[in-house]
Amino acid sequence: MDGIHDLGGMDGFGRIDIEPNEPVFHAGWEGRVLAMQRAMMYAGAWSIDMLRCAQERLPPQVYLGASYYERWALATECNVVERGCGGADELAAGHSLRPGKPLARTLTATAVGEGLIRGGFERAARGPARFAPGDRVRAKNIHPPTHTRLPRYARGHVGTVERLHGCHVYPDSSAIDQGDDPQWLYAVRFDGRELWGPTADPTVSVSVDAFEPYLEPALEHV
Repeated sequence: MDGIHDLGGMDGFGRIDIEPNEPVFHAGWEGRVLAMQRAMMYAGAWSIDMLRCAQERLPPQVYLGASYYERWALATECNVVERGCGGADELAAGHSLRPGKPLARTLTATAVGEGLIRGGFERAARGPARFAPGDRVRAKNIHPPTHTRLPRYARGHVGTVERLHGCHVYPDSSAIDQGDDPQWLYAVRFDGRELWGPTADPTVSVSVDAFEPYLEPALEHV
């Protein structure tokens, strides 16, 4: 999605202030929001890509004005309603008004202790990889209306494949409930001058993890 959340390459937002000795959570409710998200994803209610997609649909003024975990909380409310786990009236009331929706499984203290909260995202390949390290590729100039992991600043630019990460869940499909749709994932290095013009620092390069559908051979545009 092309939205205010895609801040890479944008300026005008001021300096980034680093908080010394920043705590993991600034308030107790932040930890509870994280726990709810982990529990619901473990239960199969939604995926991490659906969480990201819900955040990206927040109005710009809400997204920019909210803290990190406030965005998570708002996205949780969105997914609870959209996935049929609860109603907007129940959220407003602060308690359930109807029987809950059955879920595939329940997160237990044992599963947390054994580190089973998050599963893996690597999947079996359905065919050979199209690209190999050293290949010159161009990031497609796409503007999908839903979730994507291809940053806006890389679109239309040429880079070099550095590494093949294997085949993984495709976020663009997972975010809209269209299954894993496994795709090859590459690390692609872009020269800073390719991204930001001849005045960019010549020592700067940016590596982007890009799925195969995001890429095409650079020679196609020569």
